[in-house]
Amino acid sequence: MKFTKTLLGAAALLGAATMAQAQANPAVIFDLGGKFDKSFNEAAYNGAQRFTEETGIEYREFELQSEAQREQALRRFAQAGNNPVVVTGFSYASALETVAPEFPDTSFVIVDMVVDQPNVRSVIFNEHEGSYLVGILAAMASETGTVGFVGGMDIPLIQKFACGYVEGVRSVNPDAVIIQNMTGTTGAAWNDPVRGGELTVAQIEAGADVVYHAAGGTGRGVLQAAADAGIYGIGVDSNQNYMHPGSVLTSMLKRVDVAVYNAFMDVNNDTFTPGIVVMGLAQDGVGYAVDEFNAALITPEMQAAVDAAAAGIVDGSIVVHDYMSDMSCPVQ
Repeated sequence: MKFTKTLLGAAALLGAATMAQAQANPAVIFDLGGKFDKSFNEAAYNGAQRFTEETGIEYREFELQSEAQREQALRRFAQAGNNPVVVTGFSYASALETVAPEFPDTSFVIVDMVVDQPNVRSVIFNEHEGSYLVGILAAMASETGTVGFVGGMDIPLIQKFACGYVEGVRSVNPDAVIIQNMTGTTGAAWNDPVRGGELTVAQIEAGADVVYHAAGGTGRGVLQAAADAGIYGIGVDSNQNYMHPGSVLTSMLKRVDVAVYNAFMDVNNDTFTPGIVVMGLAQDGVGYAVDEFNAALITPEMQAAVDAAAAGIVDGSIVVHDYMSDMSCPVQ
């Protein structure tokens, strides 16, 4: 197990001295792909770091190496007195369903899935809304009329990204060609940049000149291949514009950092509440990134179009289909 500024073995985590030391500390358990995936996990890491910088309170962390570690890590952090214990990713749901009832005085948080337990906060995002916005930008930036999407693991959550993106593209260009590929069907799909690059190259060869990824660490290969080919990539979760300045059109922001920071801070302030928390455009939970690395790529017309769409989504005049609502996408 890796702890912040401390390396302890799994057995030591259960020791009395460690439990006493960790009594007041929050914890975060990252998903496969590692905390420095430059995407989903790294957003969670940034939220935890912000908490420590503001409060001076250290947190504990663990980078998952295999599926078998999910329940074990959850239980050990709870036994050690860490509070809250935050897990990043839908795949923790089953383990959390088992462990949360065993520790009713511990607050747990899961990102990207709902676990109905009285001591669990479930944070879900309206990824389809943010994906709609970057779809608009992709369609307006494309010169070929063909754009691409590379997902990580082929699951409904990633189909939710894809569907929102397709709707955004179609809102600008109903005749656009949209090429979609998923990287795989196991957790390894989140950390396969070589495969991500191969899929992107194939899409470029088919005419795509903008490719959006929702693939975790695999997305590094997507953005690299796009930059190498002189076309635009679109990042996800964290702001990835800096990775290839001038080649990353924008990044769809998913504020996992805010979810982790809020959970840590709420327990610290004794204001933690369980239940479902939805973070969409209206809550600044999703969005798109414009900074010094891509500002020159976003024309005034693009900015106006995407801002108008964002306002429409927030006021309800534009309704983006949520794939998770019926596991279908009305446009392709």
